[in-house]
Amino acid sequence: MTMINRQYNYNLDYGKVSKFLIMNYLPGNADGNWLEPEWEYANFHPMLDMEHRNRWRIWEVGDEIVAFAHYEWQMGEGFFDFHSDYHYLRETLLDYAEMHLTGISTKDSRKYLCAYVNDYDQPMLELVQKRGYQKDEEETRPLYRFEIPDPFPDIHLPEGFHLTSLAEECDWSKVHRVMWRGFNHSGEPPEGEEELISRQKMFDTPKARRDLKIAVKAPNGDFVAFSGMFFEETNQYAYVEPVATDPDYRRLGLGKAAVLEGIRRCGELGAKEAFVGSNQLFYQAIGFRKVFNTECWVKYFD
Repeated sequence: MTMINRQYNYNLDYGKVSKFLIMNYLPGNADGNWLEPEWEYANFHPMLDMEHRNRWRIWEVGDEIVAFAHYEWQMGEGFFDFHSDYHYLRETLLDYAEMHLTGISTKDSRKYLCAYVNDYDQPMLELVQKRGYQKDEEETRPLYRFEIPDPFPDIHLPEGFHLTSLAEECDWSKVHRVMWRGFNHSGEPPEGEEELISRQKMFDTPKARRDLKIAVKAPNGDFVAFSGMFFEETNQYAYVEPVATDPDYRRLGLGKAAVLEGIRRCGELGAKEAFVGSNQLFYQAIGFRKVFNTECWVKYFD
């Protein structure tokens, strides 16, 4: 069959890319592509630049996606996903990204591209280095994996604190507050219906389950820790995103309890492993171990 490449169309292709990521997944994310819940979370996050999604590009054979070039949040980022038989398209996708996914530096107005490459993909690493890209260590994206134990250990909280979920208590103002404070914004969060709608959009994504969105409730009724959790049922894994703890309640084990409760619930649904895109010691202490790094390689175009 003839291969074609075409512009991404959200209405037609969001679900198709989702299926592509699911069908090409290998245990432990050995395929190296985006995890499907990562794709879902990014598409409904308020940080996403939706204006330029038509720059994303799909390569197809017949009706099957075999490669995909896109950014995560904004122009200037290049991510590349492949069917296992089509990694030979690396150079083609990088060519496309250099032509159509570049951003403009706020420092000096130069065009640039951050190409994200898995640390074990030697052909792609050689390609970006040959083209003059330089590695930006600070923008490395680690992936960590947790093997879900059976039986699952008990989860402990200080007296007066309780685990709940959005299926039990869906209060978007409480979610908004813990996320705002948990990501180290000062004071109280901005108010208004638009803010709450934005929070709901982040968590009520197409395949999300409210019973996997876990909160720790303080004695005063506030949510003081929160863990979003996705369950990918086809390949039976969990994905942790996002996690936040109110700074007034840190070092009490609340964030750990929220994350573990979400993983435990995914385990009951059949998940064998959980992933998180972070190398924080917090996750390593829970038992997450590194799978690989996705390195950021940057080139400026004068």
